[in-house]
Amino acid sequence: MKRMLPVAALATALSLPAGAQCVMCYRTAHAQNNARAHVLDMGIVILGAPPFLILAGFIAFVFAKDKAGQDDGSSQ
Repeated sequence: MKRMLPVAALATALSLPAGAQCVMCYRTAHAQNNARAHVLDMGIVILGAPPFLILAGFIAFVFAKDKAGQDDGSSQ
C-alpha cells in the first residue's frame, strides 16, 4: 500500500490545475466573470467526484480481497 502513495500523490498533483476542460465549458467559463467561472469549475469537479469515489471503493475492495486471500495461507 505504501508504494501506491507516490502514484496517488502524482495523480493528485496532475489533476489540481484541471478546471473546465472541454471546449464548451471553457468558452462558457471564459465568457463569465471570475466568480461564476469558479462555480462552474467546482460544479464540474463535484459531478466528477462520484465516479472516482466508486472506482476507488472498487479498487479498495479488490485489494482487501487480495490481502485476505494471501492471509489465508492458500496458494494458487
